[in-house]
Amino acid sequence: MAPGDQGPRDSAPQPAPPRPATPPPPREAPRDTGQPGQQGTGPGPGPASVGPAPLESAPPMPGTAPSSRPPLADWLRMPRPEAGPGIWRCGYRPRPPEDPERTPARQLISGAIVSFLIGWLVWSLLWNGYLGGYWLWPLDLFTPDSWGGTFGFAVLSYVYYAMVLGIIAGIFARVGHWDEVFRRVKGRVLRGGASAKKAPLYEAPQQPVPEPPPHADPVEWPELRGGGAGDAADRLAAELRGGRMTDVDHARIQRAWQSVRARPNRLTAFTDNVLAKGAAACLHPSGERDLPLRAARHDLSLRQVRIGTAADEERNPHEYRGVGVALDPSVLGTSALAVGPPGTGKTSKLARPVVESLCLQALAGQAAVLAVSAGGRQLAPDECFDVVIRLGRPGSEYDLDLYGGTTDPDEAAGMLAEALVGDLVSSLPGGDSRRAATCLAQLIGPFAAVHGRFPAVPELRELLDGAPAFDALRAALREAGQAAQLRELDAYERQSGRTGEVPALLADRIALLDRPAFAGFFRPEGMAPEKSEGPGEGVRRPFSPRAMEHPLRVRIDLPEHAHAEASRVLARLLLAQFTECAVSRGDQSLFACLVLDDATQTITPQALRGLQRLRSGHAGVLLTLRALDDVPEPLRGPLLGAVGCRMVCSGVTPWDAERFAEVWGTEWVETRTVTNRQLVSDEPVTRVLHAVRRLATGKYVTAESVTVRSEQRERWSASDLANELRPEHAVLSFTTVRGERTPPILTKLGE
Repeated sequence: MAPGDQGPRDSAPQPAPPRPATPPPPREAPRDTGQPGQQGTGPGPGPASVGPAPLESAPPMPGTAPSSRPPLADWLRMPRPEAGPGIWRCGYRPRPPEDPERTPARQLISGAIVSFLIGWLVWSLLWNGYLGGYWLWPLDLFTPDSWGGTFGFAVLSYVYYAMVLGIIAGIFARVGHWDEVFRRVKGRVLRGGASAKKAPLYEAPQQPVPEPPPHADPVEWPELRGGGAGDAADRLAAELRGGRMTDVDHARIQRAWQSVRARPNRLTAFTDNVLAKGAAACLHPSGERDLPLRAARHDLSLRQVRIGTAADEERNPHEYRGVGVALDPSVLGTSALAVGPPGTGKTSKLARPVVESLCLQALAGQAAVLAVSAGGRQLAPDECFDVVIRLGRPGSEYDLDLYGGTTDPDEAAGMLAEALVGDLVSSLPGGDSRRAATCLAQLIGPFAAVHGRFPAVPELRELLDGAPAFDALRAALREAGQAAQLRELDAYERQSGRTGEVPALLADRIALLDRPAFAGFFRPEGMAPEKSEGPGEGVRRPFSPRAMEHPLRVRIDLPEHAHAEASRVLARLLLAQFTECAVSRGDQSLFACLVLDDATQTITPQALRGLQRLRSGHAGVLLTLRALDDVPEPLRGPLLGAVGCRMVCSGVTPWDAERFAEVWGTEWVETRTVTNRQLVSDEPVTRVLHAVRRLATGKYVTAESVTVRSEQRERWSASDLANELRPEHAVLSFTTVRGERTPPILTKLGE
């Protein structure tokens, strides 16, 4: 039965803090329920509600694997291959190398469509008999004549037609690269589906991870067994399998074991502690084993916190496309700056995850964090900290040491001068705050020699104003026979006589802190304490960043709404104290970090010099700004050069974008220029053909020439940063303390 003769139309087949001067009361340790998903005992980075506020109930933890193993075991066994700076390594799979001969998507799809249409045309011509019946000869040759018109012949005919259609489809599928089209479409659909779902806070594997051999299984604690603590390893492995251990417990005990390896004489005490307390061994002095909630995904084994996902676009480097983006101490150790208008996620999607991660690391004995903000709970709730200082509020239980805990008058004067007049150095004699620091030291030193302590804010203001307080100090020094300190006062009088504007300016600025709202605050060590008023009455305990040699979690709330100028002075003071104290720590094994949310008017020349010294002191600073206009014009370029990690959010001004584009520089790119020129022929026949073609298409007949050349272009232009960044996106770059750098990466924050 020839289809061309009868014309059938049948269709063919078709994812130990220090305690401040008076230690805080210890919090009760969370009750161990043995349930892996409950507060304080969750084995993974922990459940949380997304966003800083309000606090919502945590989503349930993923169920355990079919083998009834706790989620922490599978999480610890997840692969964490080496990767570039800023890549989230938990479950990371490196992308295959980029194919330089990869066909562009538009060309690939158009070729697939054309090949499909040609194949359909060939089949249609065969089916309708326009190409003759020769293609049916094999069917006629191998079919007995007695089968004609039977059901068997009909079945055999359609099987033959399907074979011919399959051969045609195979040929044109190969010509049109249909397999490549399907692979790309499938990958894009899967990525789109993954991005549409909210990723779980607990990065648990979808399937049970195969158990590695015992010597490489983190669940069996091979480091402890190899170091002679086999009994402790057995106890910890049993705690982990029983679901009574959290990721914080694991990281904390690993940290304690590192100290044992450094000092072998601690082995016996470590083993006894583990055997007695199990997963609760080596506890943080607060008694806490986890935070009350988490708003980000953490990997404490690598000390990473995930802040977003790199866009799978050609603008990003090949190895960063579609991967998670994370921060860790090796990146924060070079300090970081984020610039963007309010509402772009600087606080909720960057500062808060970083503070949360550092609080977890502090509970594990790995870090110390000082969070400074006017928003307070926007960074983290009070329960996440050991010390919460509410400056200017009567109910605050803690106070801030105005002199940074130092006993050196020159050091104290330098930090205080930076806070008081650091933003005005361009108008001061000498162009910096050294003259102001000298004036303060010439007053603070003599006062300390007489009273055994540094002056409080009202006393310092009276000294700067002169008159009775100054004369009384001189008389006290004469009685005590302090000739050297008298010479300091004489030098101060001579200096103030020539440059009287410096003491007057210092007096005006210190008056910002001598307000009724701050009465009882900033009391120096050695001064008789006062009781705090309001709820929680008691003696305010002083705090200084010098205590950050220990895994301490501190939050300081600035009174920006009521006392904006005083808040700026205090922010500069905290930045100066932190940079000074972090570098001078005796024990720098802990990573110390200052998170300053809204660093407006805090960047000074001295602050930039301090930022550059932090890298060698195992410390870093995270600064956020609404715009670079909040930094003096001469310091904007040096600020971008002083920090190793830079982030620009959507909505920045073209002027700020231009600064970032300049610091990210240019790169060599290969450009293709296509030129079309009209073809003119003298041959009569060719001219006729060209005329017919022009009538049919409405265009002149042209020839195409392609020019390929290499040229330097900006990685991100100012126009792109200011106008093309989508909401909740940012462009960021990283530098590690070892000097590794990344190009700017387009990132979707919060994923």
